[in-house]
Amino acid sequence: MWLGVAPFLLYAAAFLVYPSASLVVGAFQADTGQFTLALVKSLFQHASLDAYWTSIRLSLVTAVLGGLFGLLMAYAAVAQGSPRFIRPVLTTFSGVAANFAGVPLAFAFIATIGVTGIVTGFLKDGLGIDLYDAGFSLYSFVGLSLVYLYFQIPLMILLIVPALDGVRREWGEAAASLGATRRQYWRRVALPILMPSLLGATVILFGNAFGAYATAYALTSGQINLVPILIGQTKIGNVLSDPHYGDALALGMVVVLTASMGLYSVLQRRAVRWSR
Repeated sequence: MWLGVAPFLLYAAAFLVYPSASLVVGAFQADTGQFTLALVKSLFQHASLDAYWTSIRLSLVTAVLGGLFGLLMAYAAVAQGSPRFIRPVLTTFSGVAANFAGVPLAFAFIATIGVTGIVTGFLKDGLGIDLYDAGFSLYSFVGLSLVYLYFQIPLMILLIVPALDGVRREWGEAAASLGATRRQYWRRVALPILMPSLLGATVILFGNAFGAYATAYALTSGQINLVPILIGQTKIGNVLSDPHYGDALALGMVVVLTASMGLYSVLQRRAVRWSR
């Protein structure tokens, strides 16, 4: 049995255990190799706190909006009376779009709604609407949030469709037989049952946005102060070279994501209990 799982254990040790252990050690290690708490204390300075706050704010905004729009789109696809072709088309597209990120996604948005993008040019020349004169910028916090929603909404659809499938038709019929309106059914029956799954999916979206790096870096060139971008700068030395400070920043990200996964685990157990 151990021989069969040996390749997996070696893979996990090489790409998960060893990097994680190196990160933890590096976060408490000075350049001379001595133990220090200065790097961890530096996480509470203005630059680090600003990066964490911006990352958390971006993750929260895209998680909430992505969760809301993803829920509505998923419900429209699985609801009674919807055309049968909508669900497979939507889930197939979501499976592709949820993994379409990084440099290709950034380039696609630059070519579409960048300063000289296709849609930007059409709105300006055809309709007289100049997005950038109106204050919009793809390379700002709002623009980056819009780009993140491109993969956050599809991910929410993939996560919430199974939960919507678990809402039994008999519950709605029972509520209607007792005189409940459609709104009362959703407010007092369906939503309370779906709430653990909804919150759990939103936590996953938060973690997905919090750890994203390539899309934000390719789109903004590091102009927005995000933790993953700051870590990249400390590692590659474009702005500053301090690998151990990068380890400390990464350790802070691990703490935030571990708390998110812990919350997700609690919500998932509650969702499984409801589905029974």
